Formats: sequence, C-alpha cells, structure tokens
Amino acid sequence: MHGEEPNAPGAGAEVTADVAAWQRDRDEDAARRLMAALYPRVLAIIRGRLPRRMAEEDLAQDIFVRLFEKLGSYDHRAPLAHWLSRIAVNVCIDALRAEARRPELRWADLSEAEAEALSATLASREASAPDAAAASDLTAKLLDTLDAKDRLIVQMLDLEGRSVRDVQQLTGWGESAIKIRAFRARRKLRKTILALEKPQ
Repeated sequence: MHGEEPNAPGAGAEVTADVAAWQRDRDEDAARRLMAALYPRVLAIIRGRLPRRMAEEDLAQDIFVRLFEKLGSYDHRAPLAHWLSRIAVNVCIDALRAEARRPELRWADLSEAEAEALSATLASREASAPDAAAASDLTAKLLDTLDAKDRLIVQMLDLEGRSVRDVQQLTGWGESAIKIRAFRARRKLRKTILALEKPQ
C-alpha cells in the first residue's frame, strides 16, 4: 500500500457523488455506501499500525465518526483517500496514546522465543531457526516503548518501507519533523535493546 492507486477507494465517481449527497443533504444512504466503499482502506490502516490486542471494529467506528464530523469541510482539493488516511492515522495515534503500556521493557517481559531472538541480535549472530511469531511479538513490544507518533513513523519508514514523502502525505507532518522523530525513535530503540541484559 505504498502511495495511492488511481482506482483506490475514494477515487470513483460513485464515491464523489455520495460525498456530495452527504454534504448537501446528510443523505444516510450515501453515508452507508461511503462506509462500505472506504471500509477496506480503513481496516488496512488500522491493521498496519496497531497491536493485535486492540479492537479493530471500535477503531473503525471512531474513524468513521471523525470522517463524517469533518466531511462537511472536505473541499476535494486532495483525493478523498489521502484525506481519509490522515484522519485514520490520527485516530490510531490517539488510540495508542490512550492505551496503557509500560514505559520500559524488561527481560522478564519477553517470552522464551523472544528472549532467544533478542540474544541472537545482541550477540550479532543469526538465530538458527528464527520464530516469525516471536520476532513479530518482540517488535511489537519494542515499538510499545515509543511515543505514539514515533512508533507510527518507525512502522511506516522501517517496517513498511515507505518514503518520508509517503509518511508526509499520510500524516500531514513536515518532512523535517518526520526525520527528526525517526532519528530519535531509532536511537531510543537501540538504547532499549542494549539496556536489556540477560539475567545470569
């Protein structure tokens, strides 16, 4: 999902007509069609940015509530898909901020598989048979130590392989701010990893 595709949800004439109908008359049928057309994109954004333990449906509803609150001011200068993505990203950031999580990660917080994967990383060697689930869980725990915006930037740049420009388009944040946050977040992650010491 790098960049926007010409035929992505939000680009069609039907969607444009439904936006206009909702803006003009608050047409409930148009709202339902919009939700159906945009739901796959919303779900993809949620799944790409939040831990599995958070409720996708609740967040999707929050995103659509915010979308319809702001849709009256949508002026069609930016593609609807970009505009929706910014709203969805901001709702995800709010959810991450609201989620209670420990500020520090300790060795005791890791599962056995995660501890083995981290030991291999700290020893600068490849794990003999890396456990993809353990690596994914370890990554999520490390990301949980970051501020919500920093976490999102690291996910998009380093895990999804997006460019700074992609992140800028999705979030509306400035290029310099993104680069600075990415640098600080990566430095914090390195410190967190190095601070984890295997108990003797």
